[in-house]
Amino acid sequence: MKDVEIKKYYREKINELKNHNKLYFEKSSPKISDKEYDEIKKEILDLENKFSFLKSSSSPSNSLGFAPSKNFIKSTHRVKMLSLSNAFGIKDLENFEKKIFNYLNKRIDIEYSVEPKIDGISASLTYKNGLLVMGTSRGDGTTGEVITENLKTINDIPHKITNKDFPKDIDIRGEVFIEKDDFKKLKNDFANPRNAASGSLRQKNPLETKKIPLNFIAYTYGYFESNKIKKQSDFLISLKKWGFKINEHNKVLKTIKDLEIFHKQFENDRFNLKYDVDGLVYKINNLDLQNRLGFTANSPRWAIAHKFSADSAYSIIKDINIQVGRTGALTPVARIKPVNIGGVVVSNATLHNEDEIIRKDIRLGDTVKVERAGDVIPHVVLVDLKKRKKESKKFVFPKKCPCGFDTIKEFNKFTKKYDAVRRCPDRGFECEKIAVEKIKHFISKEALNIDGLGKKVVENFWNLKLIRYPQDIFNLDYAKISKFDGWGDLSVSNLKYSIDQSKKVSLDRFIYSIGIRHIGIENAKLLAEYTKSITNFLNLIKNKKFNEFLNIDGIGETQINSLKKFFENKSNYKIIEKLSSMLNISDLKLNKDGKLLNNTFMFTGKLSNMSRAEAKSLIEENSGSVVSSVNKKLKYLIIGEKPTNRKVQKAKELGIKILSQKEWLNLLN
Repeated sequence: MKDVEIKKYYREKINELKNHNKLYFEKSSPKISDKEYDEIKKEILDLENKFSFLKSSSSPSNSLGFAPSKNFIKSTHRVKMLSLSNAFGIKDLENFEKKIFNYLNKRIDIEYSVEPKIDGISASLTYKNGLLVMGTSRGDGTTGEVITENLKTINDIPHKITNKDFPKDIDIRGEVFIEKDDFKKLKNDFANPRNAASGSLRQKNPLETKKIPLNFIAYTYGYFESNKIKKQSDFLISLKKWGFKINEHNKVLKTIKDLEIFHKQFENDRFNLKYDVDGLVYKINNLDLQNRLGFTANSPRWAIAHKFSADSAYSIIKDINIQVGRTGALTPVARIKPVNIGGVVVSNATLHNEDEIIRKDIRLGDTVKVERAGDVIPHVVLVDLKKRKKESKKFVFPKKCPCGFDTIKEFNKFTKKYDAVRRCPDRGFECEKIAVEKIKHFISKEALNIDGLGKKVVENFWNLKLIRYPQDIFNLDYAKISKFDGWGDLSVSNLKYSIDQSKKVSLDRFIYSIGIRHIGIENAKLLAEYTKSITNFLNLIKNKKFNEFLNIDGIGETQINSLKKFFENKSNYKIIEKLSSMLNISDLKLNKDGKLLNNTFMFTGKLSNMSRAEAKSLIEENSGSVVSSVNKKLKYLIIGEKPTNRKVQKAKELGIKILSQKEWLNLLN
């Protein structure tokens, strides 16, 4: 092949890649599978390696990802827009209700408001004195994009409400979606109705959004000034009275059995609806009870989404690759022949772990059933043995990590069995695979939340040797980056601004960002509440006083051992120490006005009409803290029914004040 022909073919491949980038990143409408996309990129890179005269500014060797959208300003939600936990069967529903009873420490009669879960895009509408003053997307749940003008193009959204009962200040929340028949006219532009709704709301020009037949159904509220409504079902009636559309299938049910029966009936009828639904949402109907139950870190305790049966399809396993996570877990991923499952083209499916591959006898070349339930990662359910070919090969799970280290299976002393997951031992940042994943975790939304430094950018910066450790992010060579295609002065300036902004971080987010196994967001908060400052945290680690963390209610042996193991690696400690000197890590902001400020409490025995979780929440809301052992730092031991005599005796010996539940509640009036 002549040089001219090679250049022509190379340019064709570059243009093909650019076209698919546009379809995926701008139009939310990919036309090929991830595998096919990666093959195009690989072919371009192979050509460049073989022929040194080939060069393009759009080559994947230069492209560092896509800058975040600057089309919209951002706004923090007055009340977080948290996602719902999922249920897939009656056991999940029973467990959901059981958790409610455990939290309340008693069984009560519960009434549920039931609403179809439309597969669309969540939006929040702020009304003040009857006027729509702002509309935002859900975003990350804490912060959303201001898309007011685009939302105003939707006929279902009133701009002004004159009803005398309408609140002076309220955030109305609902779902933006496209009906099935309307989507048929747009299917060449978008992958599915949800992507069409999302893409339409993100148009720069509201006149473009107006061309798309978007709908809006209201279902709840965020901030609500002077709320006197007592039930979710009554709030829905009010929404209709105020001029909003609500779902015609909303209803109130009382028992888990009622929910199961209605779910089964609705699942059979859902295909006759004008819009896509992927389940039903159940909410505690009593709004006072909703407020009492409150939220976990990720979702409300008083609501759950009951998903419909998983969509599935059969495909062929073309290859099996190993992915390494930030905790060293080796996850086998099947690369399958692309198949459409529930409107989404799937080309990868998780095989979970080595034991699952052996149990299901999954082999290369097998025809397998792939299932996708809601937002769950597609996974291989079973092998169609009737279609197995004689030449099929068993997959031998590697005993070494791609980095070269020997892998291990940890022994679980509680189950007396070896874990199913094979891991690369955490040797700090020695394993490149783990190192990259740790950095991705470090910059994630829940951690430092560095806007513009996404996963793909991290991978490219790693390949270009710009980043090897988290602290390298704060010493980037911006002059060098500005020379790469796609990184002009503005995009580099935006990246630098985002990184500089991320230097100010709360203690709990910083502890979470480190990426210690078994230390999630909630445990990071507990550690931050106990240590109060990064100086105290590092001192405890440096002096190996890990057992002090046992005083924290909610931190157990598993977390302590994980902390010990992480900091046994001196390089991990050095990285944390280095980061603490580079960042402005703010001490934990506690409520300093509460009646229990600077007081520590511990419970023993069963409480009356209240669970430990609710009691702990009450103490923390009033600036106190809960510990898990009787020691000199404990101020009050609260005793309920049948307390542990040993704890009571030790408290007396140490001169700790002992309170009944009633006396403790009197402290709170």
